[in-house]
Amino acid sequence: MSTLDSGLTLIRNASQRVSKANGWMGNAFKSWMPTGLYARALLIMIVPMVVLQTVVAFVFMERHWNTVTRRLSAAVVSDIAALIDVYKIYPQDKDRAQLRHIAQRLQLVVDFLPAGDMPPPGPKPFFSLLDQSLSVQLGRQINRPFWIDTVGNSNLVEIRVQLDDSVMRIFAQRSAAYASNSEIFIFWMLGTSSILLIVAVLFLRNQIKPILRLADAAESFGKGREAPNFRPRGAREVRRAAQAFIEMKARVERSIEQRTAMLAGVSHDLRTILTRFKLELALLGEGPEIEAMRKDVDEMSMMLEDYLAFARGDSGEVAQPTDMAMALEELRSDAERHGHTATVAFHGLPVVTVKPASFKRCLGNLVSNAARHANTISINGHRDHRYLTVTVDDDGPGIPANMREEVFKPFLRLDDARNQDEGGTGLGLAIARDIARSHGGDIMLGDSPMGGLRAAVRVPV
Repeated sequence: MSTLDSGLTLIRNASQRVSKANGWMGNAFKSWMPTGLYARALLIMIVPMVVLQTVVAFVFMERHWNTVTRRLSAAVVSDIAALIDVYKIYPQDKDRAQLRHIAQRLQLVVDFLPAGDMPPPGPKPFFSLLDQSLSVQLGRQINRPFWIDTVGNSNLVEIRVQLDDSVMRIFAQRSAAYASNSEIFIFWMLGTSSILLIVAVLFLRNQIKPILRLADAAESFGKGREAPNFRPRGAREVRRAAQAFIEMKARVERSIEQRTAMLAGVSHDLRTILTRFKLELALLGEGPEIEAMRKDVDEMSMMLEDYLAFARGDSGEVAQPTDMAMALEELRSDAERHGHTATVAFHGLPVVTVKPASFKRCLGNLVSNAARHANTISINGHRDHRYLTVTVDDDGPGIPANMREEVFKPFLRLDDARNQDEGGTGLGLAIARDIARSHGGDIMLGDSPMGGLRAAVRVPV
C-alpha cells in the first residue's frame, strides 16, 4: 500500500469517527431539547440573552468592578499606612489630636485601643470583593496583624491594626473603599431583561396561538369533525397556511358532495330497476325458478347497498357524543340473536365523539365478520385521554399473518383461509377501515388470545 493510500485511509477513518461522534452528540442534544414550538422559541430567545448578559456581567465585574474596588481599597489602605507613619514619626503628639485631625481630612475616624485588644477573626462572607481587596492591600502595604469588619455597619468599614504599644482602630466610609454602584448596574440589567422577557413571552404566546388553532382545525377535520370558529389569524405566513387549509377543506368537501350526489342518482336509478324486477316476479306467481330469481334480485339489492355504502363512506353525518358502552352492548345483543356467544367489556369514560351510525357500521362489520367464522366472540372497549380502542376477538380459524393487510382490499376473496366473503360482497373490512380512517384512526388485525383473529379499531378521541 502506498503512502497516499495510507493517508486516505486514515482520513476516511477519522471522518467516520467524527461523523459518529457528531451523530451521537446531535441525538443527545435532541433528547434534551423541548419538542414544542413555544418552548423552543422561548429557548431561542432566552439562551442568547442569558449568554450575552453573563458575558457582559463577567467583563464588567472583571474590568470595572474589581479594578475600581481594588484601587479604592488601595487608596484607603495607603491613607492608613500614612497615618501609621505619622504616628511613628511624631511621638510628641501625646493626645494624638493632630493625627485625628489629619485622619478627618482623609475622611477617616481614628482612635486607639489598648495593646492586644484584637477580636478573634470573624467569618468571612462567601463572596465579598471588599474583604478580599482590603486583606490583600493591608498585607501588602502595612504588613502588620490586622482585623477587618465589613459586615457590621453597612455604611462603615472597621479596620484594626496591631501597633507596637496599642491597636489603631480606623472607621472608613464603605463607599470610599468599594464600588457600590456596580450592584445597581447588575440590578438594572436583570430588571430590564426580566421586563423584556415577559413582554417577549406574551408576544410569542399570541403568535403561537394561531398555529395551535390551525393544528386543532386540521386534526378535527382529520377526525371528521368541524371547527366552527376557525378563521385565519396571526402573522402573514400563518394566515396564508390557514387560508390554504380552508381552501383545501372546501375542495375536499365539494368533491365528496359531488360524489354523494352522483351516487344518490345511481342508487335511485338502480333501485327503481330492482323494484320493477320484484314487481314482475310477484306477478309471475310461485315456482322454483321464480324463487331462485327472487334470491338473485335480493342478492343484487344487498350488493348494491354495500357498493354504495363503500363508495359513499360516511359523508353527510355529523360527529356527536356517543355512548360506546351502549353501542357495544347492542352489538352483543345482535350477535346473540343470531345464535353466537358474545361478551362485552368497556373501561374508561364511555362517551366519545364519533359519527354514530357509520362507526357502529364499522364495528358491526367486524362483529359480523367474526360471527361468520366463529362461535364465541369477545368485544372489549377501552378509552383513555388520547384514544378509543375496540377489539373484537373470536375463536375461528383466523387469517394468515401475510394476508392480514390484503383482506382490506375491496372484493378480495380468501377461500383457502377464512373466506370472509362467504355470503357477502367482500367489502365488509374495506368499509370498516374506510370509516375508521375517516375518524383519524385505523384497524389492525392480529392473533387473538381466544385462538382466532383479533380486529382492533383505534381512533383518537
